[in-house]
Formats: sequence, C-alpha cells, structure tokens
Amino acid sequence: MTRLEGKGIIVTGGASGIGEATVRRIIEEGGRVVIADLDREQGEALAKELGEEQAKFVETDVADTPSVESLFRTTADFCGVDGVFNNAGIGAITPSADCSDDDWQKVIDINLTGVFKVARQALQIMQKQGHGSIVNCASILGHLGQSQTPAYSAAKGGVLNFTRTLAVETALDGVRVNSISPGYIQTPMLDVLDEESLEGLKQLHAMKRLGRPEEIAAATVFLLSDEASFITGADLLVDGGFTAGKS
Repeated sequence: MTRLEGKGIIVTGGASGIGEATVRRIIEEGGRVVIADLDREQGEALAKELGEEQAKFVETDVADTPSVESLFRTTADFCGVDGVFNNAGIGAITPSADCSDDDWQKVIDINLTGVFKVARQALQIMQKQGHGSIVNCASILGHLGQSQTPAYSAAKGGVLNFTRTLAVETALDGVRVNSISPGYIQTPMLDVLDEESLEGLKQLHAMKRLGRPEEIAAATVFLLSDEASFITGADLLVDGGFTAGKS
C-alpha cells in the first residue's frame, strides 16, 4: 500500500513549482488531491492531465475567507480533508526602508494570514473527525535574516511559531501540524534572477546547488503520511545544508 492511499489532500499554490511537484507525488502515493490556486489555466490543465478521479482544481485566494471556505466545501465533497499542504506564497525583494504599506501587506496577507485562514478552516474539519495532518510551508528565511526581504522573512518566521502553536493546541485531537523549510528551490519564483545571481545562491548551500521541487514534495508527503505519526510541532529543514553553517 502506498503512503497516502485513500487520503484526500489540499495543496494550496498547487498549480506550479513546489505545489505542483507535491500534487504529483501525492497521487503517486495513492492520494486524491485538490489543487488550490489563483492560476486557473495552469491549475485546470494540471488537474485534467492527472485525471478527474484523482485531482480537482479549485480557484482559490488564500487571503480571502469566503474563497477558503468554498475550497473546503468542495474538497469535502470531492475527497474529504485528511491533509493540507499550506504552500501558497509569493516572494518580494525590497529594502526595508523602501517597503511600502501595500508591499508589506500583500506578502503578509498571502504568506502568513493565508496560512492561518487555511489552517483554521482545516481544523474545523480535522478536530471534529479526529484526524488530520497539516504541513505549513515556511522557509530558511524564517530561521535566518536576509537583507531586502522584510515582509517575506517576517511572514515565514511567523509561520514557524504559528505551526508550533497549532501543534500544541491539537495534539490530543488526532491532528498533527508541522512545517517544512526549503532552501532555494529551482522554481518559477527564481526566474527573475540572472545566471550570476543563481550561481551565487547555489554557493550559499553546503551542497552547492539549488533544490528541486520534487525533493520538497518527498519530505512533505512524509510529514502528511502516517509514517510521521509521532511528529508534530516540528520544522523539517530541506535546504541542502544552507542553515548548517559555512565551510
């Protein structure tokens, strides 16, 4: 039996990058998945490719409460809510002194408040049914500061402690809540960088390379699965040694 046989999983930001890789891995592991994303064209194409029995696309804005509520109603009807990968997020690079109110709020709304809204809705189902697993996508920048990422780093640091709080609240309800902290991963979010900048990022990792979305997907599926049944409130660094130190 595969690790997610018979389980229904939501993946936010599931139409591309880490989310898409995780959607594919969930299906390989026997699960059914709802792809929650704002990109309707890419999300619908992915769901069609994977098959209507296994995957469904739901256009979702994680920063909007009615949109999140609609996502969970659809998921409950399609496959049930056994797990959630809270992955939707955006990047932003700007010096703190130049970060406008709107720039700050947009990142916080999606990367932190969106994680809260999705988790809140998931818990209303999971605590009642007595089981469930939530994996929140944090980042190495939740552990370490980096210049010109004020809102992003603040949001990801918030995700880490929010995860611990949820884990403590729900441990006796059969619900596990963990986070995963990727290093720099080769996804469309890095497409804005030139080759010199990408090479510089590679050198910051002990392994001297960027991560692959599939590597994050593998770790996420482990945390979603019953193989991680005694793990809650933990953060799994999947960062090629970025945070381990410098040689």
